[in-house]
Amino acid sequence: MTRRYAVAVAVTGPIGAGKSAALEAFARHGAATASSDSTVHGLLRDDPDVHRELVERFGPEVLGGDGADRAKLAEIVFGDPEQLEWLERLLHPRVVAANLAWRAEQERRADPPPLTVTEVPLLYETGAERRFDAVVVITAPEAIRRERRPLADAREQRLLPEAEKVARADYAYVNDGTLDELDAFVADVVGKLTA
Repeated sequence: MTRRYAVAVAVTGPIGAGKSAALEAFARHGAATASSDSTVHGLLRDDPDVHRELVERFGPEVLGGDGADRAKLAEIVFGDPEQLEWLERLLHPRVVAANLAWRAEQERRADPPPLTVTEVPLLYETGAERRFDAVVVITAPEAIRRERRPLADAREQRLLPEAEKVARADYAYVNDGTLDELDAFVADVVGKLTA
């Protein structure tokens, strides 16, 4: 029996673990890739409905010459759980819709990719794992993550513990070595998911 759809894979893990590097490795191994963070940035930059809602909620100062001012938004929402929840309710359904549309577009290609891989930082926290066939968790020791992302903030406190993510994942990798080692892990996952 031939495969009729691309296997949908989510990549998640803590800040600074190397999710983006893993996503790049999946792309090198033939997967179509997307980043939820990039989708959010696009919505904040370009979506007029998002801009209107932001102005109604926070005032015109949250918009700049290039759409929403992400630094101002971060100041408002990361210290206020209610405001953050409101912003997530505004953005998450749009991110989901954009990702599902992108995946459908990949399926319609004349030569569809064997995998669609999406980086989803808040995968388990938002229940998004249900929309994927497989989950890959990328972790790293805290000291390494702090080196990579020294400005980790309150967002990390809202994340599920790493051990729980690893236990729920289909594949997990401790990213404390070289990029070649990460690439080899990704190649192995691709091989298993496309066998």
